[in-house]
Amino acid sequence: MATEPVGDSTDVERMTRVYLKIKAKRSEISRVFKEEDDTLKGQQDAVKQALLSYCKLHGVESVRTGEGLFYRSTKTKYWTHDWEAMHRFIMERNLPEFFTKSLNQANVKQFLEENPDTLPEGLSIDSEYIISVRKN
Repeated sequence: MATEPVGDSTDVERMTRVYLKIKAKRSEISRVFKEEDDTLKGQQDAVKQALLSYCKLHGVESVRTGEGLFYRSTKTKYWTHDWEAMHRFIMERNLPEFFTKSLNQANVKQFLEENPDTLPEGLSIDSEYIISVRKN
């Protein structure tokens, strides 16, 4: 969708009003969706628990029905409650693969602001102008 340059304040006033109306409508749609989706997620979780109970009760890992197949598997999550100790462990054993490949945006921004003459090797930066619109 191409946009044409806007010149007078009447156009800017109208576009601001239209933008805020669209924003409000999207917020309402999003809120309604989230409420309905949360209800469905709760119902789905109850069914999952019933199917897990069925597997446990019958000592099976999978069940094929006329409607489909369900099976249970083990999902394991790992986290730390002590980042300093975990960081020390990782560094002592040279295990950088324990980290995910992402940068903390706020910390990188702060470092660059405090060290304007130091650019980390391999760092890419992408900046763009954005518009924020708020209701008065």
